[in-house]
Amino acid sequence: MKMCLCVFALLLAGSSFARAEVKVTVGHNNNDNAGPSFRFLNVPPPAHKNAASGAKFVIVDGEIDPASGGLEKLNNGQLPTEEDQPDENFFFNAGTKGGRLELDLGSVTGIKQIQTYSWHPATRGPQVYKLYAADGTSTNFNSLPANGINPENCGWKQIASINTRTNSGDEGGQYGVKISDSDGTIGKYRYLLFEMASTESDDSFGNTFYSEINVIDDRAADEKSDAGAGESKPFVLKSVDGKCEITIDSDGAPDLKSWAENDLAPVLAEWYPKLTAFLASDGYKPPTHFSVTLKPVKGVAYTAGTRVVANSDWLKKELKGQAIGALVHEEVHVVQQFHGRNPGWLVEGSADYMRWFKFEPQSHGADIVWMKALRHFTPHYTDSYRVTANFLNWVAQKYDSEIVAQMNAAMRSGKYDEDLWKKYTGKTAPELGEEWEKEINTQLAGAQPSSKAN
Repeated sequence: MKMCLCVFALLLAGSSFARAEVKVTVGHNNNDNAGPSFRFLNVPPPAHKNAASGAKFVIVDGEIDPASGGLEKLNNGQLPTEEDQPDENFFFNAGTKGGRLELDLGSVTGIKQIQTYSWHPATRGPQVYKLYAADGTSTNFNSLPANGINPENCGWKQIASINTRTNSGDEGGQYGVKISDSDGTIGKYRYLLFEMASTESDDSFGNTFYSEINVIDDRAADEKSDAGAGESKPFVLKSVDGKCEITIDSDGAPDLKSWAENDLAPVLAEWYPKLTAFLASDGYKPPTHFSVTLKPVKGVAYTAGTRVVANSDWLKKELKGQAIGALVHEEVHVVQQFHGRNPGWLVEGSADYMRWFKFEPQSHGADIVWMKALRHFTPHYTDSYRVTANFLNWVAQKYDSEIVAQMNAAMRSGKYDEDLWKKYTGKTAPELGEEWEKEINTQLAGAQPSSKAN
């Protein structure tokens, strides 16, 4: 992963800071190199546990955006898995200039460093804020200074001023900011005040997507150590071609951790470049990261953008059966990245085609023997999943070997049209379907049911 690093230092005036040098280190991963692990060169990744974990955030002034995930997103240890995920970040309302946010640590704490993280593909990625701190003992202390009130006039000290805008090139991406002190400790404080400003005023969408705020206290052993050591962390690996970062989170199903890392992960890493090669299209760049979360949910699995969520309860029953194949199906959806309104039967059927006829053809999971096990079953090409996969394989063998890749490209660009079937095969989809169904029904009449069908 390529990373861009900017480091600078600020010397603050004031008696208590006369010889102290506050250093601000900024890490920036551009859109192509950002990933859900938030890894930077000189800024540590977010800590699962830190002094801010159980602390209380309060909006002092400003409005939260209705699409924001809420204040709890700043210290719950759960990070967004993709670059434009509003409900996994905190941000102020669109059209406003930002606002003030207070963090109450609960008691006076020796603060070693403060780390803030953000992620967005455009101008809501950079961070612009002033940081103030207070121990709360000043006689004129105002714990909630609204906009327009100078915090330094009511018991606060300014610690740093942050502006990670580059003013050149694409400012989007992932940012990590580390605020530390040359003496090893910033100071002893209970309250932190973040005066957050929008990054631009060209449109209404300039308020930063803040993903996490960490406070490392002076009891932490080392700034490079993860404060969440001992907790279950997501497993991160690269695809075999090194072009995609895959995160597997089994925290919601710890008994699947070994299977996920030793059995599932190598398959996903091996097949990602195979899928991207088969489903390539002009001008398309496949995602450089995606995540898989294992936890109890309804159904089998689903994919939203670059997030895959799989039902751990179902997986446990299928570890020697369909578990890995089902997640390869979801990995296909990550690669597809379809846009516009596309027929659901073709979306799911093409993913199952890649699974059953490319990944595991030896399982015969979509052949006529499997269909025979379904009593009183009359196949139709729009039945989706395995049935449509069989139809697509038939079209590929008889008419156009590239039919799946071509339909994939059309759906990805939002230009799918039923006329494409005639363009590539000379026949309409219903005509192809009717021809396929006749052949399948003839074969079904003489096929023997599979004892392994499910």
